[in-house]
Amino acid sequence: MRADSLVAKVHYQGTDDDFVVIAESVEAVQKWKGDKTVPLVDVVNSFQVFCTHKQGIQGQLDRASNAALENEFGTKNEDDVVKMILEKGDVQEAKAGGRQGERNPNNGPGAGAPGVHS
Repeated sequence: MRADSLVAKVHYQGTDDDFVVIAESVEAVQKWKGDKTVPLVDVVNSFQVFCTHKQGIQGQLDRASNAALENEFGTKNEDDVVKMILEKGDVQEAKAGGRQGERNPNNGPGAGAPGVHS
């Protein structure tokens, strides 16, 4: 995902946390809501559920734990939770954030960088 691209996020405000699913597009979510025969693989970017630690849709995305899913949705099955979030959540389009974290920490500082010689 490029840092300057748009991404569709479906936000569900839970009791104890905010949950987010990354969708292919706002239109894909709306189409699925109107026609459940649309395959979910055409709607969501991945079948992962993220939490933002009560920071809304703009918070840092961390993978939701099984315990958090179980507490909020009554199941830890991510496929079922994704459907619930798509159904009850709010879909928004936002600018994708840049890559987070180091790309490959095993390379060490400056390894492979242009102009850096050992």
